[in-house]
Amino acid sequence: MIMRRKAGLVAAMLLSAGAPIAQQQAPPGFQPPQSAPAGPQLLHPMFQDHAVLQRDRPIKVYGETVPGTAVMVMLGSANAQARAGSDGHWSASLPAMAAGGPYTLTATANGETRTASDVLVGDVFFCAGQSNMAFSQQQAQGAANDAPTATDGQIRQLNIPTAASATPRQTFAHTVRWVVGSPQTVGNFSASCYYFVRELKKTVNVPVGMVVAAWGGARVRNWLSESGLRQLGLDNDDLDMLALFRTDQQAALRLWGAKWESWWKAARPGDGRPWIPDYNDASWRTAPPALGAWAMWNGTSPDGFVGQMWMRTTVTLSAEQAAKPGAVLDLGSVNEEDETWINGKDVGGSSFANRTQHQVRPGVLKEGINVIATNIFCSWRNCGIRGPAENRAIRFADGTSVLLSNPWKYQEVSDTLIAPQLPWGPTHGVTMDYNGMVSPIGAYRFKAAVWYQGESDIYFAQAYKRTLLAMMADWRRQFENPELPFLIVQLPNYGPTPARPAASVWADVREAQRQAALEDKHAAITVNVDLGDAGSLHLTNKKELGERLAIAARHLIYGERIPPSGPAVAGVARRGSDVVVAFRDVTGTLSGRSGNPSGFELCGASQASCRWAESRIERSTVVLPDAGNATRVRYCWGDSPVCTVSDGSGLPAGPFEEAIR
Repeated sequence: MIMRRKAGLVAAMLLSAGAPIAQQQAPPGFQPPQSAPAGPQLLHPMFQDHAVLQRDRPIKVYGETVPGTAVMVMLGSANAQARAGSDGHWSASLPAMAAGGPYTLTATANGETRTASDVLVGDVFFCAGQSNMAFSQQQAQGAANDAPTATDGQIRQLNIPTAASATPRQTFAHTVRWVVGSPQTVGNFSASCYYFVRELKKTVNVPVGMVVAAWGGARVRNWLSESGLRQLGLDNDDLDMLALFRTDQQAALRLWGAKWESWWKAARPGDGRPWIPDYNDASWRTAPPALGAWAMWNGTSPDGFVGQMWMRTTVTLSAEQAAKPGAVLDLGSVNEEDETWINGKDVGGSSFANRTQHQVRPGVLKEGINVIATNIFCSWRNCGIRGPAENRAIRFADGTSVLLSNPWKYQEVSDTLIAPQLPWGPTHGVTMDYNGMVSPIGAYRFKAAVWYQGESDIYFAQAYKRTLLAMMADWRRQFENPELPFLIVQLPNYGPTPARPAASVWADVREAQRQAALEDKHAAITVNVDLGDAGSLHLTNKKELGERLAIAARHLIYGERIPPSGPAVAGVARRGSDVVVAFRDVTGTLSGRSGNPSGFELCGASQASCRWAESRIERSTVVLPDAGNATRVRYCWGDSPVCTVSDGSGLPAGPFEEAIR
């Protein structure tokens, strides 16, 4: 089985509601987050030294103090008053201001004064997504040459450390601060967001703030509020389990185990139940004694098999041991998610756990041989059960333990089937990242949002467009801007170039992103299918990506009469025996390679019907002769697809699938 998905460069995974936590390799220059100050904060942490506030809109300022207290807010010569509610929260609205500064922002209440100095007014962008958004400037192509030129102190970043929460947070779990861009600090800025605003400032010369919230491997569904996700109706069972998890974790785990088992039985009816003791695992292979990353078992790379893996072992207990209370199954470190059984009884699941330990209910253990089975899902690298052998044991409340020293057997799940993912997982779950990283921002004012995510949703593309559109609406509600623009970074090329027309989960997500941008009049998409690396999930040419984002922003946000990206398909129609693909947003005329393969496919209803199409360019159209009974056209389709069309701008035409009209 070959499955390629991205978990990302996760700096730190901290879960505030009791679910398992984990750490993965941090990017260079990473500093561990510090816990946020306890107690009410008169000025919300978004408002502190070096902050950037959104120009040309009323400025909402907020915080927390003693309930009922009067609050006075001042910014330069402007002032406003507010009164804290019964919960202590207050907000005040200052009049809109033009770009400028620096100013001093002051809040006074109940004899307390809090001040933020060196505050600028300009344009503020919310940059969010997974590891390609978290990817730092110092990791990007050309970083060493670019860092010394980062002398514009009007570019500033506030980074929100990764934090997942089962309930919406009112403030951040960790200390946040605004950082002024400089040669010394820019290396830790988000590369995608930094190169975007650096390019944008060439035409929009105002102070710019970047608020970055990114978590490697996070699915889009984890970035919505519970109410926003419920409106979709796609994950309500998981949301119900998350609600139960808040009050009774063990009951939620049991309910989750039942759902997992039901899913397996329906999805793999011919494969039996590998978690039951008498399951026949004679054909399974035996894992190396040290276990560790699966990929290391047959090679030397930490990458390799990615997907679902069954593993089984046994442990022998005495009658006295089996009857001991407070037993815990300790698996050491499991990467990334597990669902685990003892003697056919589900004992729980974990997600990105530093130490995967499952409580064992009374009556599950027995005298003699006990069978332990686990199904592990992993989406990137270093997949499997890791750590010293002494970390794997049955542990008892009296301090004694029995090591899991018998051999482990394993069996890959033989296709691209993906198990349900733990609702309270910090990256694959539901609403956890919204609760921990977006909700705490409050109703801050932004010029636009920049979204770079999708790699972790390649097997969920069918729901991606709907979920992304719901997320955009959700954030617009929170930030109190129903027309908040969104710039969507379309996934770049990654993986093999198709030798013939083929299905592609990466192409499916790109199409979902394109369709979302088409459906939302306040969204634009950038095409990046020529910028990636077939062998690396992390696009390093962030400078070019940022320049393309700036072009899209100038079109969508600032109203310049320029195309937001390269040529975009406008329609596909028959002309006799030919099919004509019309393009819009063409600078000059189309250019590219004609012939075969040109990147164009003619398809009927099935994947097997797709074939390469001959093509020829006629100014702003591409003609595909001898279309036969084709009903749709695909272009630039695949993991690292064949893409040949561009125009006078030098930007590529984006991938698409369109019905023939």
